[in-house]
Amino acid sequence: QVQLVESGGGLVQAGGSLRLSCQASGLNFSTYAAGWFRQPPGKEREFVAAIDSSGRLTGYADTVKGRFTFSRDNAENRVYLQLNNLKPEDTAIYYCGASTTPILPIRPPVYWGQGTQVTVSS
Repeated sequence: QVQLVESGGGLVQAGGSLRLSCQASGLNFSTYAAGWFRQPPGKEREFVAAIDSSGRLTGYADTVKGRFTFSRDNAENRVYLQLNNLKPEDTAIYYCGASTTPILPIRPPVYWGQGTQVTVSS
């Protein structure tokens, strides 16, 4: 029923940029908070950013603050993550998620996308 489909990942050199998107369907998206998490190779999934249902940013991880920008377009049921000044340590599988309650680093989303690979070369 609920589906989140991500796109925009790829291979980029350090200092480059990517724009990730997540298309939502099967839910009343305008009432959902959304978030991005990532899982580096060999490590646990970690929090990246969260946004509330009206588009207000509720948090960024310190490691991405000032480089990544989270936004949403409720009319198109879509959220975006703009990744700028990428570093090799940003290499990870990036996942989007959605919940009816606020998303926190210790409270992950109820619904998840499939993940998209971001690889940053040195």
